[in-house]
Amino acid sequence: MPYGFNFDITEISEPLFKEIAKISDGNPHKEIGKQARYLVEKLKMHEITGLPIAAAVKVTKDIMDNHAQNLSHRNEFLKTKNRALLLPHCSRKYMDSRCKATFNTETATYQCMRCSPDCKVNQATTLGEKKGYTVYVLPGGSCIPKIMDSKKHDGVVGVACCEEIKLGRDYLKTMDVPAQGVPLVKNGCCETNFSLKTLESVLERGI
Repeated sequence: MPYGFNFDITEISEPLFKEIAKISDGNPHKEIGKQARYLVEKLKMHEITGLPIAAAVKVTKDIMDNHAQNLSHRNEFLKTKNRALLLPHCSRKYMDSRCKATFNTETATYQCMRCSPDCKVNQATTLGEKKGYTVYVLPGGSCIPKIMDSKKHDGVVGVACCEEIKLGRDYLKTMDVPAQGVPLVKNGCCETNFSLKTLESVLERGI
């Protein structure tokens, strides 16, 4: 299920991701709930974002879980050749007719038409295509089966909130397709956000 609250951790996301990487390298077996609370308090995440501490811990724990899953499937993923990048349509600059994306009925996804240079989906599409990915802009996770039926992708990178990443990853596991997740740092129904720096790292190295 999607989160029952909105969050925006954009300001704190880069130091948070760095701290999570350090923990994964240092002591990955330590209890993840305690690690998440430690990071929230260390980075003053609840104070900076205005989130209740329980919500801040929940988001942090989910991001840590996603990072652990990425690490677990990294070697499998790096062996793949025909990869797909799944982007959330809610990260588009415009959610109305100003967005010139076209809709593909075969895959039930949008295709970015590069109408706004400062649109995050445009920037991520350019990045993904340069690295050899087929890029899809998804209205929702229910599109994944259609994408996988229409193309023989053997590896997937998905950008979404952690709850949606979990659902997508579980489905792809049934098809033996290794997936890597890039979590949103701002959720909601529109104007969502993610880190292009994190996306580039995952596209190249699987983490």
